[in-house]
Amino acid sequence: MRPRILKIIFWLFAICTPFVLMVLVATEEELIATLLSFFYFSILFVVGIRWVSRQLKTIIKLKNEKSKTELLHLKSQVNPHFFFNTLNNLYGLVEEDSKKAQELILKLSDMMRYSIYEGQRDFVTVKEEIEYLKNYIELHKMRYHKKTEVNFNLHIQNEESKVMPLLFIILLENAFKHGVENLRDGAYIHINMTSGANEIHFAIENNFDASEVTKEPGIGLNNLKRRLELVYPKKHSLSFAITEDVYKVQLTLKQL
Repeated sequence: MRPRILKIIFWLFAICTPFVLMVLVATEEELIATLLSFFYFSILFVVGIRWVSRQLKTIIKLKNEKSKTELLHLKSQVNPHFFFNTLNNLYGLVEEDSKKAQELILKLSDMMRYSIYEGQRDFVTVKEEIEYLKNYIELHKMRYHKKTEVNFNLHIQNEESKVMPLLFIILLENAFKHGVENLRDGAYIHINMTSGANEIHFAIENNFDASEVTKEPGIGLNNLKRRLELVYPKKHSLSFAITEDVYKVQLTLKQL
C-alpha cells in the first residue's frame, strides 16, 4: 500500500504544483514561486533520471535473458547424431569384442553426461574439455574400419583454466566428418592445444577429398561463430585456411 500512496502523492504534487505557481506569479509572490519552481523541476529531473535508468536496466536484462536462451538453444544442437551413430556401432561390437564394447560404452556414457550436464554450464575447466575430446576421438576411431592418424598434442600450463564447454568439439567433429569419412586411406587429423595464463589456443588440421568440398559453411560452424560472439565478444579469433587438400582452423580465446 505504501508505494501506491507515494505514487498518488507524487502525481498530485506534479499536477497541482504548476497551478500553484501560476497563482503565486499572479499575486507577485516571485521569491516563493522561484523556490517552488526550483524544487519542483529538481524533483521531476531526479524522477526522470530514475525512470530512464530503470528502463535501461530492463532492456539490458531482457537482452541478457535472450542471449542466454539463444545460447542454450545453440548448445542443444551440438552433435546429437554422433551419439546415435556410436550406439549403432556399439551394438555390432558387443558380440565381436564384448570387453572393448564395455570400455567404449563407459566412454560414451561419460560423453553423454558431460554434454547433458557440464555442457549446460557457463564454463568448465580445460581439463574437463580435453577429456571430452579424447573420448570423442577414441569412439570415432572405433567407427572406422581403416587406419586413421590422429595426433593430439597438448601444452597446458593450467588445467583449471576456464573455458566455455563444447566449443572445440565442433571443429573436431568437422575434421572427422569432412576429412576422415570421405577418404579411403591416408586420412589424418593433427590437433595442437595450448593453454597459458591469458589465453587458450586450439589449432586443428586435416586432409580431405578436394572433390567433396562445399562452399557453404555448415550449421556447426555457424553455431560456433554465434556462440563466440555471445560469450567472447572481442576476445576471440577464428580463422580458416585451405591449401590444396589440407584444411586448417585456428581458434584463440582470451581469458574472461
